Amino acid sequence: MTTPFALPHELRGDGAHKVFAVHGWLADRTAYAPVLPDLDRDTFQYALVDLRGYGHARDADGAFTTAEAAADLVALADRLGWDRFSVVGHSMGGAIGQRLLTRAPDRLRRLVGVSPVPASGLDLPPEQWTLFADAAHRPENRRAILDVTTGGRRPAAWLDRMVARSLAVSAPEAFRAWLDSWAREDFHQDVQGSPVPSLALTGALDPALSADLMRRTWLEWYPNAELYELASAGHYAMDETPLELIEVWEKFLKADDKGDETDGA
Repeated sequence: MTTPFALPHELRGDGAHKVFAVHGWLADRTAYAPVLPDLDRDTFQYALVDLRGYGHARDADGAFTTAEAAADLVALADRLGWDRFSVVGHSMGGAIGQRLLTRAPDRLRRLVGVSPVPASGLDLPPEQWTLFADAAHRPENRRAILDVTTGGRRPAAWLDRMVARSLAVSAPEAFRAWLDSWAREDFHQDVQGSPVPSLALTGALDPALSADLMRRTWLEWYPNAELYELASAGHYAMDETPLELIEVWEKFLKADDKGDETDGA
C-alpha cells in the first residue's frame, strides 16, 4: 500500500460528533453540495474529502483502491485530532466506509452508506463492464450510467451538468483504476459480523444498488444494520431527495449520542 496521503477536505460545523463524507465514483466532494445548507452543524462536524484522483487531489498518485482510501481517512482523522468518527459514504464511498470496519473498527462510531457498493463488489455483466470501463474516456457512457441509475426520470440538463462536473473533477486514469477496486474486490469476509451500527440508504429508482441487494449483503453481514429506501430517489439522493436524506442519516447518527436505536424501514 502507498503512504497515506493528506486528503484535501473542507470542514462544516463544529459539533462534537465527527463525520467523514466520502464521495462516489462520478464526483468529488461537491457531490454533497446540495445537502450542505441544511446539515446540523451544532451536533456534527463534517469533513468532506476529495479522494485521490478527484477534485483538489485530481493529480495525486496512488493505487486508487478502497483500502488505500480507508488508510487515507484514518490518517486524516489523526491530523484532525478525531479519536472516533462516523462515516457517510456514497456508492464507492460506501465501500470505503466498509473498509474502515477492518482498518479502524474501534474508532468508527456509525456507518451510513448512501446507495453503497457492497463489500463483495458489484458483479457487472460483460456489456455493463464495458460501459463502465469506457466511461473513463467516453462522456456519453457517464451520461448513460447516470440516466439508468436514476430510473430514466431526470432532466437532460441535470444529466449534462453531472457529466460535465464528473469530467472536470476526475482524472481519467484514476477514474478507471477506481473501478477495478470498488467493483471487483471482495472483502466481505473481513467485515462480516462487525458490530458497528450501520445504515444502508437506497433509492427505489436505482436498479443496481437496490434495497433487495442490501438485504442480501449489508443486512446479512452486519448484525446492527438497518435499511431505508428513499421512494423518490435513484442513485444520487443528494441531488434527488436531499432533505429526506439528511433527516434519515442524521437521525441514525444521533442515536449514537443518545445511546438508543433508530427506527428502520
